[in-house]
Amino acid sequence: MLTGAGAGRPPMDRDEVDAVLRYLHDEKERISATLLDLESHPGHRLLAGAEITGATARLRDRVRSRTAELWDLFDRYGRTLDAAAALRARHGRPDRSGLAELTRLLAGPSVELAAPQVPLEQRSLTAAPAAERLTLKAAVERMTGLFEDAARMVADVDAAWTVLLRHLERAEEERRAVTALAASLGGPPAPALARAAAELDEVAALVRTDPLALDRGGSPDPARLDAARAALAALRPELAEAVRLRDGLAARLGEAGDLLGRVRDAERRASWARDEALAKIAAPAPPDVPARCGPLDARLGAVRARAGTAPWPELAAEVAALEADARDALGAAEEAGALITGLLDRREELRGRLDAYRAKAARLGLAEDAGLAEMHARARDLLWTSPCDLRRATMALSGYQQAISSRSKGSKR
Repeated sequence: MLTGAGAGRPPMDRDEVDAVLRYLHDEKERISATLLDLESHPGHRLLAGAEITGATARLRDRVRSRTAELWDLFDRYGRTLDAAAALRARHGRPDRSGLAELTRLLAGPSVELAAPQVPLEQRSLTAAPAAERLTLKAAVERMTGLFEDAARMVADVDAAWTVLLRHLERAEEERRAVTALAASLGGPPAPALARAAAELDEVAALVRTDPLALDRGGSPDPARLDAARAALAALRPELAEAVRLRDGLAARLGEAGDLLGRVRDAERRASWARDEALAKIAAPAPPDVPARCGPLDARLGAVRARAGTAPWPELAAEVAALEADARDALGAAEEAGALITGLLDRREELRGRLDAYRAKAARLGLAEDAGLAEMHARARDLLWTSPCDLRRATMALSGYQQAISSRSKGSKR
């Protein structure tokens, strides 16, 4: 391997020249193969063949500049090496001047670069721009820097494309699935689907033409692609529900009708219980019974009328909302009925407790206690008077029970 260069070094001997030529020939083959690998890299091919814009186009221009300079320098390097090999082949036993020339070619500044382009306003009349000369070793070092720079840029854009295209394919798969569902329902696409598809089209165009526009902090950022995919995925349950509704509309509407029938029955039972409670209970007042079945029936009729003409997703949303509201109405009616019947049950419970306390007083020998008899009569009047004031009756019963307990303890002392 070359370890030195310069016009001032002693000429190489023949064996050294031959060894250096063999090494440089192998090195040239390795460089040529590496440059071809660079041009066959997927990222380089994409930059060369794709219609790209923006930051990616600017990077492509830098790659083209580096690779053009690289190939030009490699060509000049190769021509110098070929000249040395040809000179050595012409002279089996080169003399001192031949060895000096070979040494100059192999170790001296023998690779002449193109003269720099100097703007006219910066030139003098007589001085021509001087061409730079490099040794073969320095030429390889410069080619190494150019190659590493170009390879890094090519790898960066290839990595960006690889990551983003993977996320794009997932988003496109979601779009195909959602679009197929929407198409099976007929009619124009829903506005939400159109918006999500438009956003995906916009970011997909960036992925294909300017992936570096989606770079964040030196790494590809698929956030917009993932957001577009999520927006599309969010539409899938709604569309799938619309398909299920379309395929089983009659059964679904029948089930909704049955549910409304249960609401109607629950409201009717609660109303009957309330009428009874109003006649029997003065306080607390029984709660009002919600009357939601009528409006729900009207909504069900409207859905039946729109079946077959309204967009299926819209109809599915209406049916789902109707079912949810009907379930809420059923729960409200059943809760009101339970509260109302609870008031009636409470009166019966208090009556039973009053009888139990009277029996207890008799067992304790307090049946003739005038005070207890008066308290019993007051509680009984409250509980057997319609409508009954449950609050007052509860207080009266509690006082009666406490009085029995107090007298019982007194008699034991």
